[in-house]
Amino acid sequence: MYDFVRRQIILALVLTTYVAAGKLTWFLGFGSPAAAPFWPPTGIALAAFLLGGFRLWPAVFAGAVILGLTTIGSAVTSLGIGLAHTLEGMAGAWLVRQVIGGADIFNSAPRVFRFTALVALISTPAGAAIGVASLVIGGFASWASYETIWTTWWLGDLTSALVVTPVIVLWATSPRVRWRLFEALEAAVLVILLAVVTIVVFGGRLPSDIRNYPLEFLCGPFLVWAAFRFGRRDAAGVMSIIAGVAAWGTLAGHGPFVRQTAHDSLILLQAYLCVTAVTSLALAAVVAEHKEAGIQLRELSLTDSLTGLANYRRLIDVLRAEIARSDRTGRPFAVLFVDMNGLKGINDRYGHLAGSRALCRVAETLRRSCRAIDTPSRFGGDEFAVVLPETGEIGGKEVAMRVSQRLGVEGGRPAVSISAGVAEYPRDGGTPAALLGAADRDLYAQKEKSGASRAKRWSPEAEMETPTLVGL
Repeated sequence: MYDFVRRQIILALVLTTYVAAGKLTWFLGFGSPAAAPFWPPTGIALAAFLLGGFRLWPAVFAGAVILGLTTIGSAVTSLGIGLAHTLEGMAGAWLVRQVIGGADIFNSAPRVFRFTALVALISTPAGAAIGVASLVIGGFASWASYETIWTTWWLGDLTSALVVTPVIVLWATSPRVRWRLFEALEAAVLVILLAVVTIVVFGGRLPSDIRNYPLEFLCGPFLVWAAFRFGRRDAAGVMSIIAGVAAWGTLAGHGPFVRQTAHDSLILLQAYLCVTAVTSLALAAVVAEHKEAGIQLRELSLTDSLTGLANYRRLIDVLRAEIARSDRTGRPFAVLFVDMNGLKGINDRYGHLAGSRALCRVAETLRRSCRAIDTPSRFGGDEFAVVLPETGEIGGKEVAMRVSQRLGVEGGRPAVSISAGVAEYPRDGGTPAALLGAADRDLYAQKEKSGASRAKRWSPEAEMETPTLVGL
């Protein structure tokens, strides 16, 4: 019952959005489904099929028929237009899923280009062919004007697929981003400046008697700005603003694309919007890939590849930051130095793979035993270090005891034990090297008290079975 109600709500939402977008487009003077330079319902239909599947076809078909009846006025023609837009959206979504593999189709430049090729060469031409044929059969156009109307219809649908579909898909699939105050102000400045520039370029607001200066290139920096500073979905949003203002201005007789005939003006406008949309999507995808690669490289440079803990470089950075923080607040912090006992014996008896697995067990136990503000790290070899903010020597010893107890009761094979030492800032040193050295000296002091060395801590006779190596 819940799924049925949910599906009906989604169908109603798609239908309402589709019809509202078409009506708004008609009201603003962009044209009808028969000859629109920019027809947003096409992009809405394709996005709906990509996100919700083919089960949404009744909403798209009904929306297209309603728009046909309320703009063109013929039942036969409206049914043909409904069939054209429905099959066009379903074909486009099917091709995208088969060739690209899902709704996440704008995360790389090659995927953007494949998406463009699919909708430009297959789905939108076929939809335009069916739609124009319906107009001719219904008596609203002649076969002599078929090519002209088909070209306008095809480019209008293609423009919508390249402008509207990315906005919906990216905003629906991308995680929510909470802007900080400065970012929100920057976004507001971007939108305001973009509105001013697009109205000047396409709205006939130039301080001159000439209204068609070729200044459309002024919109390019805003697309670059959005791509580099905000990301793919924001770049798609900027492109949608440019498309809307450009279509409105051109149809009103303003801007760089106005020519002697309306057909020539629309062709130039549509070509500009298609090329700019593809370029901005590809640029935004490349920028996003570059940022993600940078994040991954930074993670790799600061993370130990075996255990997943922070590495030595990250450890030193955290120690320096904690020293600076402690100097400001006057509050101490502790450094726990941990040594895994008997790693060489484990490697000699069970192999280095088992030794690596044992190191990972110690690392995971350290991670589970620490707070969110603590920084467990691999110092090197079989040694680990943990930075414990707002903690003194006693707290460090408690963490070491907790780690040792958990390793003792977990029952893994081979059995693993640790030795630990603690240093406290500023009592035991004022630099990262001094603190680590003090913690290391305390570790060996604890070992001497217990009468054990690294070689003596591990006992092969205590092992009961060969370790399982699966999942290393």
